[in-house]
Amino acid sequence: MKLEIKNLSKKFGENIILEDVNLTLNSGKIYGFVGRNGSGKSVLLKMICGFYPPTEGSILLDGVNYSEKNEFPVNTRALIEKPKFLPDLTGYENLELLASIQNKIGKKEIDEVMEKLNLVKEKDKKYSKYSLGTKQKLGIAQVLMEDPSLIILDEPFNGVENETASKIRKLLIEEKKKDKIILIASHIKEDIEKLADVTYEVDGGKVKQL
Repeated sequence: MKLEIKNLSKKFGENIILEDVNLTLNSGKIYGFVGRNGSGKSVLLKMICGFYPPTEGSILLDGVNYSEKNEFPVNTRALIEKPKFLPDLTGYENLELLASIQNKIGKKEIDEVMEKLNLVKEKDKKYSKYSLGTKQKLGIAQVLMEDPSLIILDEPFNGVENETASKIRKLLIEEKKKDKIILIASHIKEDIEKLADVTYEVDGGKVKQL
């Protein structure tokens, strides 16, 4: 799998958020994007997902320009900004509902991902009762549970306790070994450096490799 970002720029009105970004990202690696809040990291990830159209340039996944098609790229899962689920359903029921959309997985895979993320004790609790960190873990669970080829995580360690953060890092390294592309954004450089094979800084509309 190859993700290509070519001459990508994004403006909102007169504000330049990203300017002439060029990246080639290959499977089997974790790519980190570090930058202050508001630097454009989340905008870049949303554009890769097809949520925002480019002002200029293109984004191709294995040669397919999903940004032009205005479609969510195939076999991709993302957690961008705060996770959102149905408040009156339990954590398990929320994952079960999402899994029913494509019917790729069942109870076994949902149970496995909840176990991996220390969510077993919380599985039957309503989402509205979850702490910030537990909500974040459920968001990561929905990203991983269907075994996507492209994984996109925005601030994945936000509010997560150290023990689970360590588990998440190990999980992502395991996922990388399955020849996936993993993108992680954080305003905390240390979070990125612990994981990323390649790190980029997003600042002033530019994306440069560190």
